Amino acid sequence: MSKIGMRLIKAAKEARAFARGEVTDGFVVHVPDEVDVKALRKKLKCSQSEFSRRFGFAIDAVQDWEQHRRTPDRTARIFLTVIAREPEAVTRALAPR
Repeated sequence: MSKIGMRLIKAAKEARAFARGEVTDGFVVHVPDEVDVKALRKKLKCSQSEFSRRFGFAIDAVQDWEQHRRTPDRTARIFLTVIAREPEAVTRALAPR
């Protein structure tokens, strides 16, 4: 097998291990600079109040983000990214026991 072929296979195996959570060394978190909160909320078919209650945001924060009066801080952008990718998992995780 060629060197490039071996490198591609190795990279694919590493990516699979990261995706499975088997390896965390070298993992770098990507935090988006911006999150379109309104588009995310509409994708989930929630009103502003439903979205804020479901995910624990203050209603005024959601309104301010959508009207671009404020931007979500780094932690909120991370959480919003997780919500965008796995909303049901977040809902389950935040549900009362």
